[in-house]
Amino acid sequence: MSARRPTTILAGASALTLGVTALLAPPAAALDKGDAVRFAERVSAKAVMRHLDAFQRIADRHDGNRAALTPGYEASAQYVERTLRKAGYRTWRDPFTFDREVVDAATLTVTGGAAYEVDQMEFSPSTPEGGLTAAVAVPDDPFGCTTAAWGDADPTGAIAVVSRGGDCPFSAKATAAEELGAVGVVVHNNVEGLFAGTLGAEGVVAVPVVGLSQADGQALVAAAAAGPVEVTLDARVHTEEVESFNVLAETRAGRDDNVVMLGAHLDSVEEGAGINDNGTGSAAILEVAVQLGRLPYLNNTVRFAWWGAEELGLIGSTAYVEELATREGELDRIATYLNFDMVGSPNYVIGVYDADESTYPAPVPVPPGSAQTEDVFTRWFDRVDQPYVDTEFSGRSDYQAFIENGVPASGLFTGADGSKTEEEVALFGGTAGIPYDPNYHSPQDDITNVDREALGIMTTAIGYATLSLAFDTSAINGVSGPGDQRTPWKHWWPHDGRPDDVRSLDDAA
Repeated sequence: MSARRPTTILAGASALTLGVTALLAPPAAALDKGDAVRFAERVSAKAVMRHLDAFQRIADRHDGNRAALTPGYEASAQYVERTLRKAGYRTWRDPFTFDREVVDAATLTVTGGAAYEVDQMEFSPSTPEGGLTAAVAVPDDPFGCTTAAWGDADPTGAIAVVSRGGDCPFSAKATAAEELGAVGVVVHNNVEGLFAGTLGAEGVVAVPVVGLSQADGQALVAAAAAGPVEVTLDARVHTEEVESFNVLAETRAGRDDNVVMLGAHLDSVEEGAGINDNGTGSAAILEVAVQLGRLPYLNNTVRFAWWGAEELGLIGSTAYVEELATREGELDRIATYLNFDMVGSPNYVIGVYDADESTYPAPVPVPPGSAQTEDVFTRWFDRVDQPYVDTEFSGRSDYQAFIENGVPASGLFTGADGSKTEEEVALFGGTAGIPYDPNYHSPQDDITNVDREALGIMTTAIGYATLSLAFDTSAINGVSGPGDQRTPWKHWWPHDGRPDDVRSLDDAA
């Protein structure tokens, strides 16, 4: 592509005067880190909260969620697109198709008694239509990890009921029961609630395997101990091809051969509005885009992505990267990718993806340049005396496809379902021994589930990192300067009465 010419629209008389001054002024010095500090201050948590309020209203009008393939997701995308267009961006939708699993039945019914909800395990065969009726069998060792664990109990022709745990995978429990003649396997939880399990691969067993809650499992085992119990297991799924989309936009200014990319998933889970997960990340990069759109000159293009179907398995971001990988040189144009998935958790930590593996060995590839991307965030936090911790560079969000294809990455995270430690409480406050977000993936993940202090800390850091990298990615990939564009930056800056001699970050002790 050819280089784009920067444009801007300045509102009001003072802005017009500023624009004329810029046109008449001599070429200014290149953007420096002091400008990144000023930009960070302009990306306000108050504005991000306005976007979160909009996402909440959307969920309220659309069955309480913004999940992929729902009207709530479509309305969320339209809000992002409308906001970006007002800020001067051209947006586009990046469609992708995938196979979606549809649940046809998920019950375990005691003959003449209770009906329980089950969750069919990944890679499990389905039952016949109408279900599978058989007696219940329970092993002598309740975990049922091996055939020996069954002792004198005989599951032949029965539906085996075993407990989660025992230091063995679900596949081992299912294989042992099938070898002894069981026609189905129910694994009840060893903690509260239902769970989603997996057999690990296709074809492990030929009988249906499902998960059951702890309370329902205990009731079923107690009933079987009192006498024969017959149940009907009806667990069936099918797949269908569906289409969703990502929303993308990029700055008009900046060299085309060096792109800084920011992303956050836009979809929620079906259970709730997903305001922390991941309205916060989506709203933060949206406000960064709005403020960045006011600036007519950048050294590097900045591209924004709001990913679809993340909650269904990182589907939108993976499809996007895989498509770019088929086009020669497209991934090479991306200098680095910044991911923001949950940045307002109520029992928060200030976490930075540990790309340099200084705390956690990474279980995934860490492309060169990732540690230098992490440094942009940690340098900011160090300079403003903000405590932070490393969070594992795990690939468990939308940066996975990027790092698997060699694109450097880092990001920020305030925590999900892990438990906060006493050491983290000493740094950030909050409560030890409970999740960073107690409402993670629940109906309670609403507008009241966001810590505004955490959101403000992270929003400012995202703004600083974005403009720093829009100026210079030389530490990451050796590319610096504006290419064929000049950057008369400071003459265009909408100061709003701020002094022109803002110190650079390196001078701000």
